[in-house]
Parts: sequence; structure tokens; C-alpha cells
Amino acid sequence: MLKKIVISVICSMLFFYTAKAVTPAEVQAYRVAADQGDAVAQYNLGECFEKGQGVRQDFAESEKWYRLAADKGNAAALYNLGMLNANGKGVRQDYVEAAKWFRLAADKGYAAAQSNLGVLYEKGKGVRQDYTEAIKWFRLAADQGYATAQYILGAFYVNGKGVRQDKSVAKEWFGKSCDNGLQEGCDKYRELKEKGF
Repeated sequence: MLKKIVISVICSMLFFYTAKAVTPAEVQAYRVAADQGDAVAQYNLGECFEKGQGVRQDFAESEKWYRLAADKGNAAALYNLGMLNANGKGVRQDYVEAAKWFRLAADKGYAAAQSNLGVLYEKGKGVRQDYTEAIKWFRLAADQGYATAQYILGAFYVNGKGVRQDKSVAKEWFGKSCDNGLQEGCDKYRELKEKGF
């Protein structure tokens, strides 16, 4: 068990420190650990194939490794499977399938998946359009500091979309998204502040 934990930590560190340029030797290290069933290595290998880092880009191979990691409950792999399905990379574009994977990752508290699930509910893609459900998922992501979800909530409050229109609350959400590095949030916050909200 300790050996698997050490392999997992090393694979995570390798990917973190080499995110810009993964060498074929590092890919081979991921493959060895992935073949031994390490979910982090499987996820990292999936990312290498998705982005073409250290290997030829291959979405089908990426999807294979993400599925193996997802079968072990890896939230990032679940999310990335949702993204592959939403964007039709390596698989036929399928919003129903994307919603399934996003929900699995969202239920594990993965903020990006919560936000993307909110988008699917807002747009009615792969799920029945439901602003209340969209807001629920955006709020869960926003409460974790996910800037995109904070910005979207601000837009909902500005427009009264699924909520009572309240530009002061919108300004708060835009301010939070700005604090978390989203320039559009800074712009909207400043715009509302100049209008006296």
C-alpha cells in the first residue's frame, strides 16, 4: 500500500513540475504506474494523450486512460471525460454523457464540474433546462472560489435570470470573481460600482 502511495505522489509531482513539457521518459514512468493500477498515473497519462505532451495527441487513448482513473473515483478524470464528451474530442459529442460525467465529478465536490453542470442546466443541453438547478451548481462552485461560477452568478443577478434581479448582489459576485483573477468580473464590478450599486 505504501508503495502505491509513493508511486502516486511521484506521478503527481512529475506532472505538476513538468506540466509544460513532458518527456517520453516521464510518459513511460506514468505508463508503468498506470499499468499497475495507479489512478493518478492513469489520469496523468490521459492528460498527456489529450494535450500531446510527450506523446502524439490521441483523444481516444486519452479517453481510455481517463476512464480507468474515473473507475477508481478520480474526480479530475470524471471531469475530463465530461469535457471530452461536451467537446466531441475522441468521442461523438454527447451532452447527456457529458452531464453524467460532470455530475459524478460535481458530487465529489469538483468545482469546475459543478460549474459546467450548471451551464448544461442553464442551456438545457443534455438535461432539462432548469435555472434553479443551474444556480444550485453554480453556487456550489462559487462557494469554493471558482471564479467562472461567481461571474455567472453575477450575470444571473444582473439579468434576473432564475433569481430576483439584484444588482448589488450581482456586484458582490462580480467582485468575488475579480478577487479570484477573472478580469471580466473586475470589469463588471467596476461598471456596477460606477452606476452606484
